[in-house]
Amino acid sequence: MGRLNGKVAFITGAARGQGRSHAVRLAEEGASIIAMDICAQIPTVFYPMATPEDLAETERLVKEAGGQIVTSIGDVRNYEDVQAAHDLGIERFGKVDIVVPNAGIMPVIDQGNQRQAWHDAIDVLLTGVWHTLDVSVPGMIERGNGGSIAITSSAAGLTSIGLNVFPGQTGYTAAKHGVVGLMRRYAKELAPHFIRVNTIHPTGVNTPMVANAEYGAFLQANPDVMNDESYKNPMPVELIEAVDISNAIVFLASDEARYITGVTFPVDAGYNVR
Repeated sequence: MGRLNGKVAFITGAARGQGRSHAVRLAEEGASIIAMDICAQIPTVFYPMATPEDLAETERLVKEAGGQIVTSIGDVRNYEDVQAAHDLGIERFGKVDIVVPNAGIMPVIDQGNQRQAWHDAIDVLLTGVWHTLDVSVPGMIERGNGGSIAITSSAAGLTSIGLNVFPGQTGYTAAKHGVVGLMRRYAKELAPHFIRVNTIHPTGVNTPMVANAEYGAFLQANPDVMNDESYKNPMPVELIEAVDISNAIVFLASDEARYITGVTFPVDAGYNVR
């Protein structure tokens, strides 16, 4: 019997990377999945973003894991898109118990429209999270069955990111700190309803957002960044795997974590105790 049997999870950024891993891992534990992704390119993002085919593959993998899933293509920057994805899930499954605002980008790291990159980072990584919460929370309160919200932040949401201070990267760090403030506000507000709210803080994760040719070329061209000790984990691992984050989300969504709320939960190989 799965730890999340009978639960329904709403996951943004679910077409690949961490979001896909979360969808599959939660399905393995018995959850039904409402999956949303933009499946399009944002011009200030330097690496290829997910496609409709990627979202279809997430759907296939969830079903292969024995789960049920409904998918939507939409942009978390657009409130109406988030509402539509949520409502489609409610129509199919009748409720949402678990919310994972995971959609994320790494904006321009060198050349490009850096002023726009700042705005895109804030809009996706902070405003997109708020949209997801604002859409999901009223129904969770109304149903009165509690629930779990696990927001994807970053190790960069508890400290700064080394020497890479381009505006897009600065927006990334600011947004990842900002969702901690959202988490604390919602954790306090929702505690009487037994809805738990936490943030997850990964170090670098082996997903297409980090493990791509474009970022590799940037590091080779900027050895001061590549050799910056502040990027390195005390545990001798360069990147962790997406499933390491998914396992933490399963725990926080399960009854094992029924009294854990308002926590900044690191899965970072010791990044923040350097």
